[in-house]
Amino acid sequence: MNAVVAIEGAEPWGSLGSGERADIGVVVTHGFTGNPRATRPIGLWFAAEEYAVEVPLLPGHGTSVRELGRTRYADWYAALERTVDHLAGGCSRIVLVGHSMGGTLSLDFASRNPGRVAAVAALNAQVSDPVQPLARLAPVLQYVVPYVPRDLAGLPADDIARPGTAEGAYPLVSTRAAQSLIGQLPRLRRQLERLTMPLLVAWSPDDHTVPAANARALRDLVGSEQVTEVVCERSYHVPQLDYDADKLRASLLAFVAEHVG
Repeated sequence: MNAVVAIEGAEPWGSLGSGERADIGVVVTHGFTGNPRATRPIGLWFAAEEYAVEVPLLPGHGTSVRELGRTRYADWYAALERTVDHLAGGCSRIVLVGHSMGGTLSLDFASRNPGRVAAVAALNAQVSDPVQPLARLAPVLQYVVPYVPRDLAGLPADDIARPGTAEGAYPLVSTRAAQSLIGQLPRLRRQLERLTMPLLVAWSPDDHTVPAANARALRDLVGSEQVTEVVCERSYHVPQLDYDADKLRASLLAFVAEHVG
């Protein structure tokens, strides 16, 4: 269970949906060190179209970096699984939308449980091993330095082109939590061939957090024959808060309407 939320706007959010689309559940998951401040806008896009929506807050997020340091990838995956189970109680079809690590988690769940997911959208998701120097040292660094400034870790604060826009992520990174994510990536790549449902891949050429090469790798690894690509040319790592928000909104809604209903 998450501790008391300490960051304004980081609370989880949901909508029951209405009409025929209330039978379709959309889970929108945020990234590493982030919170629903970055993903609630996406949830609101789907809620406005009457889909059932859940925007979870992952364990260790939205509180303090020390709380993050007590959690691992398995905790975040379990939180996504619980959210899917909750929505599936009232919805016959589930769509996963994930930003950054939320995209990684969504791809992981969908490729492990292909029969439970109708479609996936991965926004600047990490699937390749990080290229940042400190990330490569993470297996050793986690036992020496528990927390590092995010800029030193290669995760720029508010990697957004639009001036004055903040996602409210932690200023520090837990090295042990980060290594727990990095250590799962080789397994994820091996199982992505089992992801056969419709997939939307959104990526930014000028992403300073997750290099664009991750999107190319993802397209090559998945087993899906229905891959939609959305290039966010004017945005950095968080296109839903950036200049391409309208483009991303239209693309996501069209993708789900076409492939799910």
